[in-house]
Amino acid sequence: LRQCGSRNNRREGWVAATPCVSGPTAGAMGVHFVLPARVGDGEIDGDEPEALIYEPLANGAMRLVGVEFIVIAADWASKHPGGGAPSVDGHLMHFVGEPNRYGLPAFYELHVWAWERNPDGFFSDGNKLVSCNKQTAD
Repeated sequence: LRQCGSRNNRREGWVAATPCVSGPTAGAMGVHFVLPARVGDGEIDGDEPEALIYEPLANGAMRLVGVEFIVIAADWASKHPGGGAPSVDGHLMHFVGEPNRYGLPAFYELHVWAWERNPDGFFSDGNKLVSCNKQTAD
């Protein structure tokens, strides 16, 4: 994975999927940029995440802090009948049922905090060291 700015990602087909996501106790998940073709392909590849996670900075820029692997549960099940839950390099993905706060059908996800230490672990959803406090209005 390469660390690059969100402008380059947009040219490569990445689209903003969320504003900065945070919670009252678990920290933030940041701003997610997704590559729609990967989210809908029913596959997981440890070298090709479906989402890039950015922390907004005070100057309006964003800093890459992690990635997220995402697969729609029905797409996974249709391509892997009887295969169980997906994993990324041996790490079991988390199931998120529906309804959910993202308005998505049921899906599996796994955050990887590759560029920001997470006191709760590399694969926790939220990161207490990431903040949405500096997000600017579009």
